[in-house]
Amino acid sequence: MAQKILDHNGNPVTHGRETVNGVRLHYYTAGEGEPVVLLHGVPKTSYYWRNVLPKLSHKYKVIVPDLRGFGDSARTLTGYDMPNMAEDIAQLMTALGHEKFFLVGEDWGAAVGMALAMQYQDRVKKFVYTEMLLPGFGLEDWSHLTEENVRTNHWIWHINFYNVRDFPELLISGREMLYFSHFIRHECYDPTAVSEEAIAEYVRCYAAPGGLRAMFEVYRATFQDAAFFKTALDNKLKMPVLALGSTYFIGEENTREMKLVAENVEEASLPWGHQLAEECPNELSEILLNFISK
Repeated sequence: MAQKILDHNGNPVTHGRETVNGVRLHYYTAGEGEPVVLLHGVPKTSYYWRNVLPKLSHKYKVIVPDLRGFGDSARTLTGYDMPNMAEDIAQLMTALGHEKFFLVGEDWGAAVGMALAMQYQDRVKKFVYTEMLLPGFGLEDWSHLTEENVRTNHWIWHINFYNVRDFPELLISGREMLYFSHFIRHECYDPTAVSEEAIAEYVRCYAAPGGLRAMFEVYRATFQDAAFFKTALDNKLKMPVLALGSTYFIGEENTREMKLVAENVEEASLPWGHQLAEECPNELSEILLNFISK
C-alpha cells in the first residue's frame, strides 16, 4: 500500500498477508479488543476505511482486508461470486484467531458481508449493511434506463456496461485516472471530499495487471449471486443488523432489503452521498460505534 494509514495514537497500522481459500489476501489492523472487520466496496480498496479505523481502534481490534482481486490482494482468475469472496474473509478471520467478530460492509463489501453473515450466522455478532443494492433485491432494477431512474439519480448504468465481456477492459485500460476520478466523485454528495491522494491510491490498484478484470468479474457474477441471496428469504439473519444508507444515493432501499432477509433490523441514514467513509468519516464512525457497542 503506497499511502500510510495511522491508528488512534498516530502510529502506523500493521500490515499482513494470509493465504486462504486459494488466494493471498492483504489486510491491515490496529487496536486491541473485540474484532471489527471493515469490508470495502468497488471501485475502492481497504484504503477507503483509513479515516474510520482510528475512530474505532481505541476500543476494538480493527481488521481491514483488501477483497480478492482488489487493492494489494492477489488477482485470481476466478472466484468473484459473493459466497466465495465471503469464504475468503471467514477463513482469514480463522487464520487470525478470531472465531466471532463484528462485521461492517459498504457497497459490494456489504454484499460480501451479507454472504458471510448468511453462511456463518454463529460467527457474526452484529452486521452493518451500508449503501448496497443486493443482486436479486434491486440491483437489476436500478440498471434500467428509465425516465424515473435518471430523474432520481437511480440509474446505475455501469452494471450493464461491466457485464459485457472484455470490452470495458479495452475502453478503460490506460484511462483509469480519468475514469475513476469521475466515477467515484459522481456518486458523492460532495465530490471534493475525495482527495487526490485517495483517487491516486485507488487508481494505482485498478491500473495494476488484472485490476480491472477483477472488478468486472464481481459484476459478471450478478445472476449467480442473486440466486444465492434469495435463499435468505427462507433463512433470515438472526444477528442484529444495521441498515445504513445515504440520503443522496441508495438511502432507504438498504432498510427495505434488510427487512426482507433479516429478523432484527435497525436503520440509520446520513445526509451525504454514496462514499460515506470519504465524505463523513466522523459521523459514520459514531454510528458504527453506537451500534456495535450497545
